Amino acid sequence: MNPLRTVAVTRYVTPLREGGSVPAIVEADDDGMYVLKFRGAGQGPKALIAELLAGEIGRAADLPVPEIVLIQLDPDLARTEPDPEIQDLIRASGGLNVALDYLPGAITFDPVTHRPAAALASAIVWFDAFVTNVDRTARNTNMLMWHRQLHLIDHGAALYFHHSWGDDYLERARDPFPRIRDHVLLSFAGALQEAHESMIERLTPQIIRSLVALIPDELLVADPDPPFASPGEFRNAYERYLLRRLEPPHDFLMEAQRAHAQLV
Repeated sequence: MNPLRTVAVTRYVTPLREGGSVPAIVEADDDGMYVLKFRGAGQGPKALIAELLAGEIGRAADLPVPEIVLIQLDPDLARTEPDPEIQDLIRASGGLNVALDYLPGAITFDPVTHRPAAALASAIVWFDAFVTNVDRTARNTNMLMWHRQLHLIDHGAALYFHHSWGDDYLERARDPFPRIRDHVLLSFAGALQEAHESMIERLTPQIIRSLVALIPDELLVADPDPPFASPGEFRNAYERYLLRRLEPPHDFLMEAQRAHAQLV
């Protein structure tokens, strides 16, 4: 697995107030435009870890997730922003953050207008059940249509187990994730078993370990009450959780299949 690219913000362009954490469009030193997720917002660095790890799992599974980069933010950029709330957010997020490639002109996915094929819908439902993503509902799809192709964004609410580390975190890897019943694509997901077989083949233990290794120390050590003594122990915990979740029986798959069957 190739390391993530690291870029630096050169210009704050505009806030995206649709998101609860007020992400922003920024320009970086590679002349690219990105949607910056701030470490100083809402759920803090854990949301960035989820964004990075869940997003890269999706990319490894060949799902349409925009490129994810690590992005350095100079807190001095707050001086050019007139909004005091945004100033505070920039200052609180100095250092390493996470960003996604900006898709100019993209429109929000509409399940009435856009009807994805069963194979793609099933793969996305499986993926969101695996990473326990609570934020892909009809109310907030977190999907964009860009160049007539569906793209998955905003995975900061996934992997919610890490908001309450405890001795039982491996037991929680067996969570069947009943909230999959609210997934906006569930009605289209008529090929969940086929998606499962494909995903299990793609997401090997080696791939999972390489993806967990991408999490930078700076995000791991930011926990104000760390349950682990070192970044290596944090990564080991994420790795163990995800590998346990890939082991049979796959309760999250069966839960998704049950939820889908209730719709047909």
